Amino acid sequence: MDRRRVIAVATAIGLAPGFARAAETRTGLRVMSFNVRLPRPEDGRDRWEARRDLFIETIRRAAPDIIGTQELWKIQGDYVLERLPGYAWFGVDRRGGHGDEHMGVFFRRDRLRVIDLGNFWLSETPDVAGSIAWGHPYPRMATWGLFETMAGKRFWLINTHFPYRAEDEAARSNCAAAIADWVAQRPGSDAVLLTGDFNTGPDSEAHRILSARLEDAWTAAPERTGPEGTFHGFTGTPGKRIDWVMARGLTPVAVETVDFGRGGRFPSDHFPVVADFR
Repeated sequence: MDRRRVIAVATAIGLAPGFARAAETRTGLRVMSFNVRLPRPEDGRDRWEARRDLFIETIRRAAPDIIGTQELWKIQGDYVLERLPGYAWFGVDRRGGHGDEHMGVFFRRDRLRVIDLGNFWLSETPDVAGSIAWGHPYPRMATWGLFETMAGKRFWLINTHFPYRAEDEAARSNCAAAIADWVAQRPGSDAVLLTGDFNTGPDSEAHRILSARLEDAWTAAPERTGPEGTFHGFTGTPGKRIDWVMARGLTPVAVETVDFGRGGRFPSDHFPVVADFR
């Protein structure tokens, strides 16, 4: 696996007081999966510059401890750190640099520290940055980290984004098998979290493969809020549930699909998923 230590760390200090209070009364771990939608001028009224403050507000309201993002470009990650300096993030882009989409992982610096981190590509040559396999047109990858809480508890998080075309279902299954193999290589006593945009629904072969190793928080948590569907294409009308938070060795207690928006505008074309674990 590629273990490049590429990490962006906030240089400003502290958390906004209200933001810090949002987590003070919470125990356990709050995890968010969020496809941020890359910055495309062609998106017009939904371009990044027009929705970035809604994006920040969405994160601030949820106050997650850790976030797995998809489609993140460096200018977006830098903006998050500028506005939410209590976070840091790490990751390389899907071609191994910083000029394309990242699977950026954000974490609260006051609640978590990184023990180890790395990346691998969802291909037949996982150590080769930018490698492609199984017939889809773009590199696909996973970014992972080993974290420790302030109480000394450790867990792994792996974050990914699967191929998107309808004809890529077999490729998504191969990607799922690669992720499942990575999970299987973690010691059985270790807690593992998976976040991602899987571009397929829970009735898919990819979900079945991952479910053999991990529990889907949406179906396992006793408390569920928000719509089931996560992709909405900036319409606010939920479609298929393609964004998941899955886990091993942690107990999900609540999960929410966050459909926050304002005036018909939304922070992304996906609703983020937030899951609380004990």
